[in-house]
Amino acid sequence: MRVMERVVTLRLFRSFDDMKTDSYRYWQEQPEFARLEAVSELNAELYALKGIPGDAPRLQRIVRILER
Repeated sequence: MRVMERVVTLRLFRSFDDMKTDSYRYWQEQPEFARLEAVSELNAELYALKGIPGDAPRLQRIVRILER
C-alpha cells in the first residue's frame, strides 16, 4: 500500500497587498489547465453549496458572424 505525503507551506505576510501579490504570482506561474481546473472545482463547490445539481441546464452561447 502506498502512502501519500502532503506538503504544507505556511507564509506570513506583512500586509494584505503583499498577500494579494503573492497569490497573483502563484496563479500566474500555474499552467492554463491547472487554472481552469481550479475554476471548475470552485464552480462545482458553489453549485453544491446552493443545492443546484451539477448537470443543471445553463445558458448557451450563440455566436453569429455578420458580413457586410
